[in-house]
Amino acid sequence: MLDSLYRHIRRFGIKGIRVFFYIGLNYTKKIFLPNIIHPITLRNGTSDIRTFNQVFLHNDYNIPLSFAPKAIVDAGANIGLSTVFFKNKYPAAKIIAIEPENSNIELLKKNTINYENIYLLKKALSNVSNQDMNVNDSGNGHWGFVTVSTKNSENGVFKNSVKTITINDIMKENELEFIDILKIDIEGAEKELFESNIENWLPKIRCLIIELHDRTKPGSSKSFFKAISKYDFSFSSKGENLVFINKNIKLQTIE
Repeated sequence: MLDSLYRHIRRFGIKGIRVFFYIGLNYTKKIFLPNIIHPITLRNGTSDIRTFNQVFLHNDYNIPLSFAPKAIVDAGANIGLSTVFFKNKYPAAKIIAIEPENSNIELLKKNTINYENIYLLKKALSNVSNQDMNVNDSGNGHWGFVTVSTKNSENGVFKNSVKTITINDIMKENELEFIDILKIDIEGAEKELFESNIENWLPKIRCLIIELHDRTKPGSSKSFFKAISKYDFSFSSKGENLVFINKNIKLQTIE
C-alpha cells in the first residue's frame, strides 16, 4: 500500500495522495488529475482501474516525438483514458476514437464530452469495410472485449453488434494524408487488420503504438511483424506497448 501511495505521489505530486485515496475508497465518479483539464470517471471494481494505472500512473503513452501531432487515431479507445491523455498532451490534434462495445463507449463519451475535436466511432477496426461483427465478452473485464465475425459466432456471450471500418476509410473520410499517432489495442483483431490491405495506409503512419494479443488470438504477432517489416520503422517499447516510428516521414515538418 505504501509503495502504491509513493508511486502516486512521485507521478502526480502532492495531489497524488488524493488520487490514491479516491481510487482506494471507490470514489471514482470524478477524479481530477494534474495537467488534465477535465475530471475522468472510472467504474469501481473493474479493469478501468488497471487501464487508469497504465495510462496515467505508469505513463505508457507518453512517447517522446520530434513533431507535434495533428491527427491521432485511438483504436480500442475503451473508456477514453488514452484519448484524454493524447488530447491534453496535444490539444491542437484531431482525435478519432474507435470503440465497439456499448458500455465502454458510453463512458468514453462521458470522459471526452468536454473536449473539442474528438470524434467517436462505434466500429470495429479491421482490414475489410462494413462487415458485421459481434462483440464477445471474453471474461477478461471491460478492457478485454473481443470482436468476432457474425459468421463464426457459434458460442460466446455477445454484448452487441457493430460494423467494421478500415484505416483507409478513416483517412478518406477525414481527408488525412498522414496519421501522426495510430494507437492500436484491439484485443487480437490486429491479426486480421495487418493480414491484408495495408499498402495504402501503413507507410503513412508517423508513430504506431500497439499492444499485441497472441494470448487472445494466436498469430497476431506474426501477422503484425510480417506487415511492419516491409517498411522502415524504428522500434522501441513502453510498458506493454510496442512503439514504431516511421523513418521515412518523421522528419517532415508539421506546420
